[in-house]
Amino acid sequence: MRLTTKGRFAVTAMVDLAMRGGNGPVTLATISKHQKISLSYLEQLFGKLRRNNIVESVRGPGGGYYLARPGNKISIAEIVTAVDEPLDATKCGGKGNCLGEEQPCLTHDLWMGLSEKIFNYLEEVTLQQMVDNQNSKASKITPPTSLKKPSKPQGVPAL
Repeated sequence: MRLTTKGRFAVTAMVDLAMRGGNGPVTLATISKHQKISLSYLEQLFGKLRRNNIVESVRGPGGGYYLARPGNKISIAEIVTAVDEPLDATKCGGKGNCLGEEQPCLTHDLWMGLSEKIFNYLEEVTLQQMVDNQNSKASKITPPTSLKKPSKPQGVPAL
């Protein structure tokens, strides 16, 4: 299975929104700037996310988007499927007609099983887990050595 840019960008934008959304609505321009995703593409994605009750919007000055419910109640699978991204590794779209109207290919069950595993995995991961993961990474960043306070060399007596 291949997750296209539509699904990847939707998840990335949603993580960005969840990380910035504590202080009110977030504009798509802000997400576009930070994630380097086209504003018009984000508008399309967020239209679908809004129709699927994952985000809500506020119009006018100070407007933007915010999560429709807490991040721990939004799965990554829900985000991906909301933007019409199929989670399907089969050639036939899961219909079982790989070789014609009623005949699946020899590996149909293998790809169906993979699709199911991928969906189940993404269903178990929440938006909040992604945010927590990013926050954890950010807190572990150490300053470069040039910014660290120089330590006293060993063997040098203190004055």
